[in-house]
Amino acid sequence: MKLGSLKEGGRDGTLIVVSRDLTRAVRATGIAETLQRALEDWSNTAPRLNALSDALNEGRAADAFEVDFSALAAPLPRAYEFVDGSAYLPHVERVRRARGAEVPESFYVDPLMYQAVSAGFYGPRDPVRVVSEDYGIDLEAEVVIVTDDVPMAVTPEAAAAHIQLIGLVNDVSLRNLIPNELAKGFGFLQSKPRSALSPVFVTPDELGPAWIDSKVHRPLLTHINGEWFGAPEAGIDMQFNFAQLVAHAAKTRPLSAGTIVGSGTVANEDTSLGASCFAEKRTVETLEHGKPSTPFMKFGDTVRIEMLDAEGRSIFGAIEQRMERPSA
Repeated sequence: MKLGSLKEGGRDGTLIVVSRDLTRAVRATGIAETLQRALEDWSNTAPRLNALSDALNEGRAADAFEVDFSALAAPLPRAYEFVDGSAYLPHVERVRRARGAEVPESFYVDPLMYQAVSAGFYGPRDPVRVVSEDYGIDLEAEVVIVTDDVPMAVTPEAAAAHIQLIGLVNDVSLRNLIPNELAKGFGFLQSKPRSALSPVFVTPDELGPAWIDSKVHRPLLTHINGEWFGAPEAGIDMQFNFAQLVAHAAKTRPLSAGTIVGSGTVANEDTSLGASCFAEKRTVETLEHGKPSTPFMKFGDTVRIEMLDAEGRSIFGAIEQRMERPSA
């Protein structure tokens, strides 16, 4: 099934079930008011939401309506936790090589992960608001999963069963603020503002054979200002799968239902498949030509992030955003 949230009903939105072709939806009235509430009682709500999804896809759902993507909030407008990994080591290796640094051996056995902003997510058509272009506005196209309640010290094998939903994120980064923050040795803060989530999250069964070994095996397609930017394969070159990332996050603490875990920027060894962020593209340019030639994003620039199934149909709907200065 596919689940989303309307921009109504308060800060956590109103839960809707969305048709497989992303054209119709129905409110989950009487099952759960919000996706967060559904996840907290997933064993009870999931079968009922599935039944509603079947009715919607078969044309039997009462009060169904056409989907207006501009009326959608993020599926989880806010979450208790968003922990973002960096599981695609080709990206890490290139960035470090461009500055003359080696990748520590520990990176190959112990995932990189940080605590990201979870108090609010942009909806799929909301603009990205940044105070200044001088901050170095960048996108990061990633895959995310959402868990139910995860016990502390869960094994990767057991963690796989706690992955209930899958989606996409534009993990917005302000590249020119990152170096000074990391130099303090205390992690990201100002350089990692709010991110945007795909129109819907889907259950793993919606991906069929594309969901193997807790990885999504489809290209992640990004366009900038309508031009192709990249389509790296999300199932290739992912050093740690999502079950391993969940287990890493839960090593010393339980994870609450509704925790979002990110893959990190999707990247492949094969650079001909393009990039999922400007930092990656600029790094490749530096390695090939000695310096980057592509600037970061400007106000008015647009980004579109989407994943298609084997028949060319959108799985999660597209994140479509415009870079804007905050209104006065």
